[in-house]
Amino acid sequence: MWGPLAAFQRDTGCVWTGCPQGLSSQNRKGHKGVRGRPRRPPESMVVLLVLGLVPSLAAAQFNWEIISQKNYNMAKISGIWYSIFMASDNMTRIEENGDLRVFMRNINPLKNGSLKFDFFFMVHGECVAVTMVCEKTENYGEFTVAYEGENRVLLTETDYRMYITFYMQNIKNGTKTHVLALYGRLPVLSSSYLERFVNICKKYRLNAQNIIDLTNKDVCFPRR
Repeated sequence: MWGPLAAFQRDTGCVWTGCPQGLSSQNRKGHKGVRGRPRRPPESMVVLLVLGLVPSLAAAQFNWEIISQKNYNMAKISGIWYSIFMASDNMTRIEENGDLRVFMRNINPLKNGSLKFDFFFMVHGECVAVTMVCEKTENYGEFTVAYEGENRVLLTETDYRMYITFYMQNIKNGTKTHVLALYGRLPVLSSSYLERFVNICKKYRLNAQNIIDLTNKDVCFPRR
């Protein structure tokens, strides 16, 4: 837990997911509310906390020392992710209305080792929700799935806390397309993550000019 949020929880005993409706029943001793009911923190405190927390996290810089590129802890990637950057050698497939242009919502590992993706994409101006399960292969961190062709999906690196990147090779009607995507725990990341993504693109022989920025372009989610 970071900065002001950690201090707020330490001082109040509040579980963050319950704070907007009042402190949870897990309050520490000495923080009893009136007539045994949880004490509600001042609304101004909650607003200031939210406004102060998100920008500070978004400004966090890429840290090479904490990334993983193998032997992933798949349980730690579970949860909400946002589409930040994509790149491909076939731009029509990731540009507006492209069949591989997706707006990520959740990534969750399954008990059998497969990986479940929940995302949206646009069809004739309408948002379509998709749940896609990628089946594990013999290679750790590699998956396969039939979606707009046959796909090999590879988890390339992550720090679990802020970003994750995937490489995908798609074969559709005999044509190969290579796609890279970076997803963030927050809808906006600092420019240092773009710099990192450019370097990953070079590894997979994708030009930096083929990168698109999806920040604040998710029309399927009212407020990002």
